[in-house]
Amino acid sequence: MIINTLSISGRLGLNLHSLNNEGGEGNQIATRQVTVVDPEGRLHNVNAISGDMFKHIQAEHLAAIARQEGLPLCKACARLDPNRIQADEAFLKQLSRDTRDDEIIDLMLETCVVDDLEGNLITAGNKNTPRKSLVEFGWVVGIPDQTKTESYFHVKYVRDPGTARGEEAANLGQNIFHRPANSGVYAVVLSLDAGRIGFNDFSRRYIVDPSERLRRFRALLQSVLYTFLRPNGAMRNTQNPHITSWKGSIVISGSVIPAPTVSPLNPDYQRELHATVEELSRLEVQAESIVIFDFSSLSDFARIMGSLIERGRPYSLV
Repeated sequence: MIINTLSISGRLGLNLHSLNNEGGEGNQIATRQVTVVDPEGRLHNVNAISGDMFKHIQAEHLAAIARQEGLPLCKACARLDPNRIQADEAFLKQLSRDTRDDEIIDLMLETCVVDDLEGNLITAGNKNTPRKSLVEFGWVVGIPDQTKTESYFHVKYVRDPGTARGEEAANLGQNIFHRPANSGVYAVVLSLDAGRIGFNDFSRRYIVDPSERLRRFRALLQSVLYTFLRPNGAMRNTQNPHITSWKGSIVISGSVIPAPTVSPLNPDYQRELHATVEELSRLEVQAESIVIFDFSSLSDFARIMGSLIERGRPYSLV
């Protein structure tokens, strides 16, 4: 099963979570809210989790898989530095003002699977060399009328709060604060470009051999699967999300036709996806080059992703 692009569109049920907050004001923690438009053109203010948060979760799982499987990791990614390879001194020492963009990307792809798959922008030495991410997450956004944010009162009990005084007693006394808990059904969209694994966009050639590309491909799909098994984020120590449902569709394309997404903000998103895939199949000599799989639970999703990990192979662009 050859895979060039893969997309996931689905509705994720999360209860009593606080995965992404905007910060705090006084003793009140604020949760992130966004405005969306429904299919009828009406505006709604809903709770949402940024795509940055979910991509961070996925990248963290990828780094862990890379360590376990012996895939190449730069020293910065091994310690989960958000700057990735730009914080790797050994990598930077190999660059100079005369190093061409294609040579920089060659070195990056050879050195680190996380920078290969997650992208980066190399600015060291007055460079401006981009590596576009192979993974694209949209906002994980609440379905209107199916999400709610509530604020809860908390206090840290101290036996004798009057004994802690002055600046040295900061955070030692009895703290009163309010924090949010969010529950609802969230729309998820994401896309993967498996064909570009190990591919240098400047020189238009692969830097790693087919066996290494396959190992990176499997690690990429595993990391996406683990993202929905355990979505890390803020306040998990006491507000670990209750995942109650995960329903949607996975589309894979084994050709240059991109695997489509339809936002689950649209109640008919799965019907639209099936109709779109059917029409796109008419453009292909081999109709099976673009395929859709529906899933109705987390276990369904794990089964389909597991099959793609075992049977799938990354597409070759050249």
